[in-house]
Amino acid sequence: YIMKTLIKLFLFLSIAGLLFSCSEKTRYMDEDFYDAQLKKGYAKEVMVTVPFNASFTGEYLWMGPHPDHPECGVWDPDNGEFWALVINAGEGTSTHMGKFTYKFEFCCNGATGVYPGPGEYTDGYFEAANGDRLYIMSSGQVINGRLDDHPEYVSSWWRDPWVITGGTGRFEDATGYGMTDDYNSDLDPYSHHHWTGTITMIKGKNHPYH
Repeated sequence: YIMKTLIKLFLFLSIAGLLFSCSEKTRYMDEDFYDAQLKKGYAKEVMVTVPFNASFTGEYLWMGPHPDHPECGVWDPDNGEFWALVINAGEGTSTHMGKFTYKFEFCCNGATGVYPGPGEYTDGYFEAANGDRLYIMSSGQVINGRLDDHPEYVSSWWRDPWVITGGTGRFEDATGYGMTDDYNSDLDPYSHHHWTGTITMIKGKNHPYH
């Protein structure tokens, strides 16, 4: 009786192992088939959520009141009003874009560092080498000084949420969010940025680079 039971158990395990092996083989074959179809342009487009990281450096092109943006608020230092427009642009690298250029415009309080201001005006984008764009916005506060984990030369910093509000080309209908880790420096006149988070974007026949 014991011998028959052992034989049955052995047969069961052998069959189960065979089925599992076939299942795993089929799963990998399905994935290989999808990748092959994707390269050929036959695969169906799907939305995927993947990590997003960007490091970039910018130059301040404008910091002060601007006649075309009264929505920023009042610039009247004599009465304690310091709302102004900031324009910052530069370049960097990121996942899913490679090298990119960017431009941000937003309202900011020169005394408190709060942005984007009472009118909530903000306009920003990352642009890939081929012209595809990600539209991005952020809000928070620039704080004077530095944190303990900052280098000695950091003069002001901000760690605030950012969101992707759309895009063009292969980033059409993209969404995403994350946090900034940015600072200004006493060593140079530039802004320094490191953003981390996730992006949800299309992967499929019209997006072969993802």
